[in-house]
Amino acid sequence: MANPIQPSVKLMNTAEYRENYANSVQIRVNVWDFFLVFGTLLQQSETQVEIQNFQGIYLSPQQAKALLGVLQQNVTGYENAFGEIKLDPRMMGQGPVH
Repeated sequence: MANPIQPSVKLMNTAEYRENYANSVQIRVNVWDFFLVFGTLLQQSETQVEIQNFQGIYLSPQQAKALLGVLQQNVTGYENAFGEIKLDPRMMGQGPVH
């Protein structure tokens, strides 16, 4: 079976394109899509955390699964080059599902 022809891809940024730093992402899921909310987490005190959300992105289930694969490839490559990424055990808790 022959491989399908791969189209040429041209990447372009729109006038609205922005780059931001996010150290918080919240994910809400329903039957039709995944909703990722990106923000910046600020530790106000030992007992208070503030998250300033700045962007929400909807993904189809297929795009979410494709993103999972691309992220896994890149995390594996990063760890192979620089060592294991350690996570704070306090950040491993499961949040509510919306």
